[in-house]
Amino acid sequence: MNRLVALSAVAVVAVFIVGTIVITQRGDDGDQFAQCRSSTVAGGDLGGPFELLNKDGQTVTDADVITEPTLIYFGYTYCPDVCPLDVDRNASAVDILQERGQSVTPVFISIDPQRDTPEVVGDFASNMHPRMIGLTGTPEQVKAASTAYRTYYSAHPAVDDEYLVDHSTFSYLVLPEVGFVDYFRREVTPEGIADKVGCFVDSM
Repeated sequence: MNRLVALSAVAVVAVFIVGTIVITQRGDDGDQFAQCRSSTVAGGDLGGPFELLNKDGQTVTDADVITEPTLIYFGYTYCPDVCPLDVDRNASAVDILQERGQSVTPVFISIDPQRDTPEVVGDFASNMHPRMIGLTGTPEQVKAASTAYRTYYSAHPAVDDEYLVDHSTFSYLVLPEVGFVDYFRREVTPEGIADKVGCFVDSM
């Protein structure tokens, strides 16, 4: 599958996800972060507990990982172009925030546990950003984490042991002891993410 077809597949997935997430306007109803966002996901909050494997193959929970404002992305290391671009964008946003005196942890969660071993994910994450945490797990662990964040992924049939995985491309901002507070689409720039995340961090 060439790059154009791969990007088209991702676009279809994005349309699917957008179509299944209903966005409603939210006013200032006692929400301490109301000034930072103008909408929320209807039908309950995203996110929740998870158990995954870190780069050393150790089981970690969301409580172990989300110890400060955290930017989470679900993807896979064999992704030909979309994931590296999105993850690099998130890493740049984290660097901008650091320059502003705000610390945010970038996290990459693989949705391809068959190929993305702890070592593979760990190497990918460290190459993208020195502070990025790479996580993978069993198919069941990955599915549970994906379901909690309502992400979508589906692997294509393998050809000579090679295959692509369609997946959603949102990045999620999660705060310790608060949980999910906002998400970012692919078109948001590093500066745009940094500005929005900074608002949430200042409001904690």
